[in-house]
Amino acid sequence: MPRVLVVADAQWTLSSVRSALSAPGYELSEETDPRLVSGRVSSESPDVAVVDLQVGSMGGMAIIRQLKDDASIAGSAHVPVVLLLDRSADAFLAKRAGAEAWVQKPFTAFELRRAVESTITVEAESE
Repeated sequence: MPRVLVVADAQWTLSSVRSALSAPGYELSEETDPRLVSGRVSSESPDVAVVDLQVGSMGGMAIIRQLKDDASIAGSAHVPVVLLLDRSADAFLAKRAGAEAWVQKPFTAFELRRAVESTITVEAESE
C-alpha cells in the first residue's frame, strides 16, 4: 500500500487530494506546515509526496529542494514529489524544482492518481 504525504495548507486542496486518493490502496498523511515536512518524511518514509505549489511560508519549490538536500546529506533515497500547480505555465517551475510529476488544479481524481502511480512506479524501477 503506497504511503502518500500530502503537503498543503488550503482545506479545499487537502479535500481534493483526499477525495482523489480515497480509493483502497493508499495510506494518506497530511502536513499543513511546510517547515515540518522534512521531519515527517524522516519519520514516515512516504513513497511519494503530493505538494501544493503555494503552501505556507516555503512553497512547493523550496520543499522539493529541502527534500532533495536532506536525502543527499543522509545518503538516502529521495522522496519523489507530485507538485500541484496553480496554472499550466507553472510547469516550468515544477521542472526547475525537480518535481517528478505535476498536475494543475483543479485536477480530476484520475489525473492525480495517474501522476502518483506513475511516480511510484518510476521510482521503484530505478531502485
